[in-house]
Amino acid sequence: MHKLVLAFSLACAPALAQLAPVVVAGTVPDEATKAAILQRARALYGTTRVVDQVAVGSVVAPPNWSAHMQKLLSEPLKQVTQGQLTVEGNRVGIRGDVANEALRQQVASELASSLNPAYTISNGLRVNAPAQKVLDTALARRIIEFESGQALLRPSGMLILDEMAAALAQIGGRKVEVIGHTDNTGTREANLALSLARAGAVRSYLAAKGIAAASIAVAGAGPDQPVADNSSAEGRARNRRIEFRVAD
Repeated sequence: MHKLVLAFSLACAPALAQLAPVVVAGTVPDEATKAAILQRARALYGTTRVVDQVAVGSVVAPPNWSAHMQKLLSEPLKQVTQGQLTVEGNRVGIRGDVANEALRQQVASELASSLNPAYTISNGLRVNAPAQKVLDTALARRIIEFESGQALLRPSGMLILDEMAAALAQIGGRKVEVIGHTDNTGTREANLALSLARAGAVRSYLAAKGIAAASIAVAGAGPDQPVADNSSAEGRARNRRIEFRVAD
């Protein structure tokens, strides 16, 4: 099964949004399809921001799949922050944050209108409520560090979590999902397990600081949602991260 994933981690501030990476990953059937998709992504987001992680493999695409992908990579995506567009065959999923409910519906509708009826689109967009902004501001794009290959927090990570505990208290008991992410070093299975264990360690630490454990769900995304290129040490360090999301 061919799969295309567009992960874009855009900051709310326009100046920072121009620097945030847009990672294009997945497997496509041929070099021409890869080139066309990357060209469209670079036209949409800028050449320097697009990180190419697209492979060419023995996959079969639906008719005119490349053309549909180019239409899908369109201006409405630029209304989404901290987002991900996933295409598997003729199933399309979009997740991330938008400014209001009207925009949430509009983006999904415009993306769907660029496809033929054989495609289905799952709208995972959500309104970026003030509670989410409180958490994003507290984390401030910092990395919560663990001991290498372990779910053991380093002192620097504990200091950040002390601030996150205060932020969680500030949003009044809202349910939050803590998501662990890793780079792509090692097997995917091991990284999925490690990312989940690290998210669990964060929940345990926050619970010890007085945050109700029942209000924190945990998930491990492993290496599947990179925000930077794993080919460099800096990129891998950015991908090893903990994400906080206010539940709907």
